Amino acid sequence: MTVRAKKHLGQHFLNDENIAKRIADTLTENKYNNVLEIGPGMGVLTKYLLDKKFTTSVIEIDKESIEFLKVHYLNLSDRIINDDFLKIDISKLFNGEQFAVIGNFPYNISTQIVFKTIENRSQIPELCGMFQKEVAQRIAEKPGNKIYGITSVLTQAFYDVEYLFTVPPSVFNPPPKVDSGVIRLIRKDNYTLPVNESLFFKIVKTAFNQRRKTLRNSLKSFQLTDKLREDAIFALRPEQLSVQQFIDLTKSIENDGVRDQ
Repeated sequence: MTVRAKKHLGQHFLNDENIAKRIADTLTENKYNNVLEIGPGMGVLTKYLLDKKFTTSVIEIDKESIEFLKVHYLNLSDRIINDDFLKIDISKLFNGEQFAVIGNFPYNISTQIVFKTIENRSQIPELCGMFQKEVAQRIAEKPGNKIYGITSVLTQAFYDVEYLFTVPPSVFNPPPKVDSGVIRLIRKDNYTLPVNESLFFKIVKTAFNQRRKTLRNSLKSFQLTDKLREDAIFALRPEQLSVQQFIDLTKSIENDGVRDQ
C-alpha cells in the first residue's frame, strides 16, 4: 500500500515503514489489552499495531484520514473514534479498562497529550510515542540539566521514562526542521503521591517559572515560616531537585501549615 502523507495540526507523517514498525514494537504489551493510537493519519503505524495481540483503536479528527482508514483497514472501521483526544472523556474509553497510548504525536499538542495521560494515569499504564526531539529529551531528562523542568518532574513523578531512539527529518512528509525522538512512559507501581497533589503541581510550576532563582526566592508567595526557609533545600535552584526532593519539599510545606489555594 502506498501511504499518502499530509500535514495537519503540526503533524508530520512517516514515510519509513521500518521506523513505523520500530515504534509499534516499543509497546511492552504488559498490563493492558487495548491500545489507542492518536492521530493515525493514513495508517503507516496502525498496520503494525493491528498485527499485535492487543486490540487497536484509533482517534482522529481529520475527516479525510478517517475515510482513508475505513477504506484501507476494514478490520479497524468499528474502532475509529472521530474525536479530539484532549477533549474526550477518557473514562468512557474501553469501558474503563486499562489501555496504552501510542502515536506519532503532532508537535504542537504533544506535551498536552502527556499531561492528559498523567491526569488519567489510573487507566493508562503506558505511553509510547514520537515527539520533537527536544520535547522528548525534556520529558526524560534527569536533575542537573537546564532542560530538566516542569514536564520532566510532573511526568517522572508517576511514570518511568526512557528515551529510546532519535528519528531524522528525512523519514517524514513534509520533513520537519528538527529531529524527532521516541520515548516510552511506563506507569510506576505506586502512582499516587504521599502529599497534596495539587500543591505538588503548584510548587513545581512556581519554582520552574523562576528557575534562575533559588527556591527561597521563587517560592516566596507560599509565605513560609522563617524556620522552614532556613532549610538547606531552599538554597537550591529547581533543576537541582529530584522528583523525590520535590515530594519531600511539598510535604515540608504542607507541615508548615501552607495549603493549596
